[in-house]
Amino acid sequence: MARTAKKERILMPEEKLAQALVLDEDGTNSIPDNWEWIKLQAISQIRTGKKDANYGTPDGQYFFFTCAAEPIRCDGYSFEGKAILLAGNGDISNISIYEGKFEAYQRTYVLNIIPSLNTEFVYYYFKYRWVDYNIDKMFGTAIPYIRLGNLQEFPIPLAPFAEQQRIVDRIESLFAKLDEAKEKAQAVVDGFEDRKAAILYKAFTGALTAEWRRVNGEPLSWDKVLFGSIILNGPQNGLYKPKTAYGQGTKILRIDGFYDGYIEPWDTLKRLTLNEEEKAVYLLQINDIVVNRVNSMPFLGKSALIRFLPEPCVFESNMMRIAIDQDKARPEYVIKYLNSSLGLAELRKNAKQAVNQASINQKDVKAVFIPLPSVGEQDEIVSLIDRLIGEETHAKEIAEQVIDQIDTMKKSILARAFRGELGTNDPSDESAVELLKRIL
Repeated sequence: MARTAKKERILMPEEKLAQALVLDEDGTNSIPDNWEWIKLQAISQIRTGKKDANYGTPDGQYFFFTCAAEPIRCDGYSFEGKAILLAGNGDISNISIYEGKFEAYQRTYVLNIIPSLNTEFVYYYFKYRWVDYNIDKMFGTAIPYIRLGNLQEFPIPLAPFAEQQRIVDRIESLFAKLDEAKEKAQAVVDGFEDRKAAILYKAFTGALTAEWRRVNGEPLSWDKVLFGSIILNGPQNGLYKPKTAYGQGTKILRIDGFYDGYIEPWDTLKRLTLNEEEKAVYLLQINDIVVNRVNSMPFLGKSALIRFLPEPCVFESNMMRIAIDQDKARPEYVIKYLNSSLGLAELRKNAKQAVNQASINQKDVKAVFIPLPSVGEQDEIVSLIDRLIGEETHAKEIAEQVIDQIDTMKKSILARAFRGELGTNDPSDESAVELLKRIL
């Protein structure tokens, strides 16, 4: 007797509703009474892309979404309409919303929310909850991935339709204000180096101390001297030791141990074994200046001042040591000049280029020109630079804190939004259960 195909049982509306509803994700009543927790699969069509990562051409007509990159153009499409796109593996925080014609990489989940619901409402909930929800639900080791079942069962707080739009409007209004604040804060951070360079330029062209000279009756009659004329000892090249010498012993300053005129934290410096003669020749002293003599051009000539020495320290071979004649120039003035755009240009003007690196020698360093005002004006310049750059640094740090806080504030807004705490919920709205019944 031939077997007949098994017919799929048609679910009654009450059964569909029961399968769609879930307990709220915290096990508590954390949403308004006229909301309901539902499974994502009840309100969406979930598909995956079919294209591999090599698909798409820059001259194509439609957008191509992947898990890892910004969309590129492609010459065809499998999807059309408004969709939420989720990375199915790798960086699962990669969540976007797109409307139009597009292709999708095979590990991208494409979610089409049913037309009678607000896609943006669901999108913002994914931005708020999706990553945390999957912390302990990923599969795989090298590149963790999300199973379709996890996505289908993802609990969504369903608000009445009118409330969905009100929440989206409020989120976008608040986010717009935060984005504006973030943009201004980012401008402060991004402009820090330019403002710092401007301060140093004004300092070493005389503009910064114009008022000081007027008050003190000093003319702008700076001498432009050769660096060699204010050097007491040096330049002296540093010490070379093989890798086998490193591990224990005396501290050594290497080119990765200083930046922007300052030594990195002392405990980050390496140690190596030295004999007494090597120590005597290469030990650094307070107020020594070290200059990087071999590096790629963007880093060639970087320098630092030895302001303190918690313990003995030598310097490696790809830098020079210089001791300044302090009757002629303040070491702090000199190091600030060498780290300015004017000073770096002087240090690099005679650089010898080679493959992937450049170099300067002792003669090149001695030939650097330095603007040299009186010692009193040098002290004033140092004081003004420290104060002004200190103020700029403080402003940059505050701006960075603002940027970090904005991201936290956005998450807080989303948390309140999906608990119905943005002041938009209307208890007289039709219950989400009634909305869900019509959908099903």
